[in-house]
Amino acid sequence: MRTSLVIANWKLNGDLALVKRMAQQFAGSLEKTTTTVVVCPPAVYLKAAEIALAPAHIKVGAQNCAAHTDGAFTGEISAQMMRECGATYVIVGHSERRAIFGETDDVLAEKIVRVQECELTPVFCVGETLEEREADAVESVIERQLDAGLADADFSRLVIAYEPVWAIGTGKTASPEQAQEVHAMIRRWVRSKAPEQADTLQILYGGSVKADNASTLFNQPDIDGGLVGGASLNPEQFDAICKAAKDT
Repeated sequence: MRTSLVIANWKLNGDLALVKRMAQQFAGSLEKTTTTVVVCPPAVYLKAAEIALAPAHIKVGAQNCAAHTDGAFTGEISAQMMRECGATYVIVGHSERRAIFGETDDVLAEKIVRVQECELTPVFCVGETLEEREADAVESVIERQLDAGLADADFSRLVIAYEPVWAIGTGKTASPEQAQEVHAMIRRWVRSKAPEQADTLQILYGGSVKADNASTLFNQPDIDGGLVGGASLNPEQFDAICKAAKDT
């Protein structure tokens, strides 16, 4: 009922040479699979990535967008601008945007609306810190993030990514059982809000996904792929992660 989705989040990394290497690595490898692969480079490389990666059947996405459509917001880039540069997905609410740039639940809810207005697919990120996990507050934290961020969302055009903050860029990874437990909880939440979408909505795991742990994570029943950070900067390793994705 669900196909797999694997998204590369390059963050503040990469260059045109990496775009070219990624295109070369994936040339012909996705022609016989239903797995969707998306690369989210820095915004300045979106158009170049769209042109280079399209022959390899890779889509491109944005790492962020403004909560506004236009106006006096120096340095911001709207969802519509991202779309015109080739983006089909937009990451919203990554933990680094929340923690470093102070993006609130209200701001993220606005971004979800702006992204969907432009007929793009938001990848909405949720996850707990180590302190929140140790306090047994995982479910309450994630439900609060979901309730606030997706209050006005269209669930027919949406991806959710679970990224335990304590596992991002640390080398630590949630066990397959830990990840599955949270993914199942998220799917129950979706069922309570949009029951007709619960079995088709893709939920991704993000948190130090690598070639050597991707298969065990992706084989969990409610994990539909990954939001991949550092490992996506290595075309060979990212290719191996994509090959580990399953169809469910």
